[in-house]
Amino acid sequence: MSAGLPDEPPDPGLPDPKEVEELLLGGRLRYTRVDAVRLSGVTREFSGRVWKAFGYPSMPDEAVAYTEGDVAALTRLRRLMDEGVLDEDSVVRMVRAFGQTMARLAEWQINLLTSMLRGADPGEAPSAEAIRSIVEIADKYLDDFEPLVVHAWRRQLAAAGTRALASAATRDGRESDPDAPAARSPITVGFADMVSFTQVSRELEELELARVVERFEETASDIVASCGGRLVKTLGDEVLFCAEDPAVGAEIALSIAAAVKDETEVPDVRVGVAFGPVLPLMGDVFGTTVNRAARLTSLARPGTVVIDAELAAELRDVPAFQTTRIVRRPVRGLGIIQPYVLRRMSANGSRPSGPHT
Repeated sequence: MSAGLPDEPPDPGLPDPKEVEELLLGGRLRYTRVDAVRLSGVTREFSGRVWKAFGYPSMPDEAVAYTEGDVAALTRLRRLMDEGVLDEDSVVRMVRAFGQTMARLAEWQINLLTSMLRGADPGEAPSAEAIRSIVEIADKYLDDFEPLVVHAWRRQLAAAGTRALASAATRDGRESDPDAPAARSPITVGFADMVSFTQVSRELEELELARVVERFEETASDIVASCGGRLVKTLGDEVLFCAEDPAVGAEIALSIAAAVKDETEVPDVRVGVAFGPVLPLMGDVFGTTVNRAARLTSLARPGTVVIDAELAAELRDVPAFQTTRIVRRPVRGLGIIQPYVLRRMSANGSRPSGPHT
């Protein structure tokens, strides 16, 4: 859908904006909103909800701002409702998930391309030559990029589906009363938080700071993926991850702390990890367990991992890890909690050396 480009004449040194938009949309702008509603068979109100959920700007009814792809998308969504697969509210929620995810992906990709092709001070706007190069790449390789997006989505969908099945199997195995309300299965949730990030952000130039954040996120996400966990979200100086298996969650936490310690460009991290039920919603996780993990980061020293009593109990018989109980602490919003320091067990079974919390 068109973003409502201005009617000003294009810069003679730049590609025509409308041509670029239609190239990236994969079709010519040929329909008004009235046309799109009529051809797809949906209501005007529903189309408005869908466009807002996708993150598209509102357009006047008479604006020629829609492609064949827009009409096809509305038609597919209508079919899903007609066949009873989803109701209208579920469609809107699903579309919002697509829209928010794709918006971040698109910005990320454009920023990556412009930084590669800018050829000048990275703080400056891309040159006309760089813009033309991006358009040429899109024209030549967009059909190669698009299947990669679908492939990544299917891979992540398969992983999420497998986790859901495993969680259901675990829950069914624990439930003895079929009439009891379903309980959420406990999982391991962890936060890794860069130390003194506010001070670091004051000392570094914007580009240097961006590189530090990117390196931190790359390190953490690679470890989470390789261990078999899930990176829930990144928050600049902080990452949130989770794992079904407590041992996997512990391995991720220790690996992130150790890997970041070896990174000369990235400050050390404090890691807090908790075990318990969470509410999964919109790709995120919520609940007391998540709050407890976040609060535990404040109790950890740089480069160390602090866990709650629930995770310590789960790891008690896992020979690879050692948990050490420390002083009980008051934690804002959660009262008094019993934290433990998590370490690896050394090869000879002795207590590893390192900072104490």
